[in-house]
Amino acid sequence: MSSSYGNNIRLTIFGQSHSPAIGMTLEGIPAGKRIDFEKLNDFMKRRAPGNNAYSTPRKEADLPEFLSGVVGNVTCGTPITAIIRNTNTRSQDYNILKDVPRPGHADYTGVVKYGPDRDYTGGGHFSGRLTAPLCIAGGIVKQFLEEEGIYICSRIASIGGIEDEGDLVDYAQKYVLTSSGQNYLNPGAEGEFPTISAEQGEKMKAFIAEKKAEGDSVGGIIECAVFGMPAGVGDPMFDGMENRIAQIVFGIPAVKGLEFGNGFEAARLTGSQNNDPFYLENGQVRTKSNNCGGILGGITNGMPLIFRAAFKPTPSIAKEQDSVNLKTMEETKLVVPGRHDPCIVPRAVPCIEAAAAVAVYDALKI
Repeated sequence: MSSSYGNNIRLTIFGQSHSPAIGMTLEGIPAGKRIDFEKLNDFMKRRAPGNNAYSTPRKEADLPEFLSGVVGNVTCGTPITAIIRNTNTRSQDYNILKDVPRPGHADYTGVVKYGPDRDYTGGGHFSGRLTAPLCIAGGIVKQFLEEEGIYICSRIASIGGIEDEGDLVDYAQKYVLTSSGQNYLNPGAEGEFPTISAEQGEKMKAFIAEKKAEGDSVGGIIECAVFGMPAGVGDPMFDGMENRIAQIVFGIPAVKGLEFGNGFEAARLTGSQNNDPFYLENGQVRTKSNNCGGILGGITNGMPLIFRAAFKPTPSIAKEQDSVNLKTMEETKLVVPGRHDPCIVPRAVPCIEAAAAVAVYDALKI
């Protein structure tokens, strides 16, 4: 089972949704790097469950407990290991899933791959709960990147076909990157829904509530921008920036699509429409547009690095679905019990930022 990522640093994620703890080990971080734990905890709260009507009712503080790699708040050069103790599990809710897999979930492929002894409670190692350790690592290296003038900002681009309004790069450069220490979107009527347009955010929340009331779920798209990336980072072929980001982003459960810059829209354009013309600005080569998303040939060109990730609807829904009892090999009906997000997208925004931070830090070799 591959649960590790990185070339210059090495991130390993361990645990299961209902195991005593989940955690991560981050290797390759030099000694002498200071970690702002208050800032890290604020970052973790953005992903934590049970804080609003559009997330799972499962309540977890998600406060990291560091076992090694730091002395006080300073790295000491050894691998950094941190855990999050699972305190609010209800494993009995998942008993039916031992033999009856959820449509759209990894229950079936998990038992095919690992057999009947795999941990099915809460989704086991396939659970979105494992994005919490990813956010520990990402929240740490995000701070290190900011020391180098590299900032990462994300927003919900759409949920269920409801589109956010405004341009992420323009908004971030005007309002977010200039504010002291707050380099993520935080508008909206309740102050926590990461869209540019508070009005569109309210429409998205209403749509999630509607589908939740129907016993259903909904997916969406997250857009992420990395600012301050120097030109020349990445490699052609298999270690390009797209490759590096894709590998870790697809480690986030529910991600089913990824595009950079214009992405699939580029296939509908001509070369003259899609090419980004070069010009000089203060002696530096820049581009008049950014259809390539800041990457050419796997290598950064100095423009903001832009990508979007598509998230499928949460497969655990209250509506009755067709399934198969793998023990009796009979067709059956399934209504999924337990506590689940009607839409994972809002809580996945910091996960995307964490994944981008780890990929960029690994590629920069700093």
